[in-house]
Amino acid sequence: MATISSPGVGSGLDVNSIITQLVAVERIPLTKLETEAKALETKLSTYGKVKSAIATLRDAASALTRAETWSKTTGTSSSAAVTVTTGPTTKPGNYSVQVNQLAAAQSNATGVFATADTVVGEGTLTIELGTWGTGQSSFTPKVGATAVSITVGPPAESLAQLRDKINASGAGVIASVLTDASGARLVLRSSSPGASSAFRVTVGDADGNNSDGVGLSALAFDPSAGILTMAQALAASNASATLNNLPITSESNTLTDVLDGISLTLNQATAGPVLLSAALDTPALRKAVDAFVTAYNDLNKLMADQTKLASAGQNSTSLHGDSAAVAIRSQMRQLLGSTSAASTTFTRLSEAGLDMQRDGSIVLNETKITSALANPLEARKLFGNVDTLVSANNGVATLIRNMADSLLGTSGTIVTRSEGLRKRIDMNQDRQENLTNRIAQVEKRLRAQYTALDRQMAQLNSLSGYISQQLTVFNNSGSN
Repeated sequence: MATISSPGVGSGLDVNSIITQLVAVERIPLTKLETEAKALETKLSTYGKVKSAIATLRDAASALTRAETWSKTTGTSSSAAVTVTTGPTTKPGNYSVQVNQLAAAQSNATGVFATADTVVGEGTLTIELGTWGTGQSSFTPKVGATAVSITVGPPAESLAQLRDKINASGAGVIASVLTDASGARLVLRSSSPGASSAFRVTVGDADGNNSDGVGLSALAFDPSAGILTMAQALAASNASATLNNLPITSESNTLTDVLDGISLTLNQATAGPVLLSAALDTPALRKAVDAFVTAYNDLNKLMADQTKLASAGQNSTSLHGDSAAVAIRSQMRQLLGSTSAASTTFTRLSEAGLDMQRDGSIVLNETKITSALANPLEARKLFGNVDTLVSANNGVATLIRNMADSLLGTSGTIVTRSEGLRKRIDMNQDRQENLTNRIAQVEKRLRAQYTALDRQMAQLNSLSGYISQQLTVFNNSGSN
């Protein structure tokens, strides 16, 4: 029969309380290790935030060292008739453009059919790209293009079927069916604008007549041979314009090679000149400087908050007293306040409007920074000049980027400090596991010892009670 054991019942001692208190004493070192582990984890997490903030600052500083940041331009136009797009090689300048004619794609249409499903005919269509001569009396095939022949039927095929076959042929024209109140027409349009992308359509009609407009010949168009059964709605043409009073032509309405680094898109003809300009993109440049200032201020605040001495009644900051963190912040402040020989106009960031405050943060002086960015050649030197031989000739952003690269490198302070913290955390966990096992053994031993003591005391109490009972009986029998 099972028995229920309750330590202390036999002896009258509060055995569970005694064991609990003794085990609590054994847990004191474990509690200290747990507290230490939390502090290490917090410090490692903070170093992760510092790493991220330094990486952000490095990227912002790198942007200020790149040539494209300081040479980025933006284009403006006095009219929507012409759109200006600038690129990395664009030089600032002003231009005048007048658009006389836009480039157009040839467009032809058949006569009217009842519906798109109306059967047209069968035979062979041949589509060829090229240039029409004066009055369309001659046709010169386009260099590099090949005439495409399309077999139609049998049986005879409809407008919709012809549309699909032409579009699948890669002939350089786009087919569509135009449907209105009068009926349906097949429309052919050159895939690209320009005089050299015009087209002619010759037909091998199954009915034996290739130009009567009946059957497949309804699609024929070859003015040089006197065949005009498919009407031309719009002739192919090149764009015509003047740039600074110089005549220019183009097969496309996008002019990419007329001005170095500038692309012009002609949207419509103009009655007079359109004024264009390409200028330094100062707002984009200011945005890059703002990003640098923000990244530095964020890092400075993070380091200041995590290294400061805690106020009375508050817990210590995670990096207070951490020599590596203090050194990083000190180095950053020194670099921001350093001088550079790269520019003869600006030798310190403060001269360009980046004023450092007592707390290490940067405040922008609007007047100075606006003036500095108006002189981009010298401002670029102050920020981003690179001199691998003379460190004093490096720009401040270059120095910041180099320092950040060093800190974040495989043997840099951030990485080695983080690895050291991880090792300490691992060691702490090992010690916690060992202590936990030892405490479990101590508790097991204490329970065994106190259980044995409880049994012995129970036996002694039982013997004492028996002796007391016998003495009482003996005394009672003697008195009689």
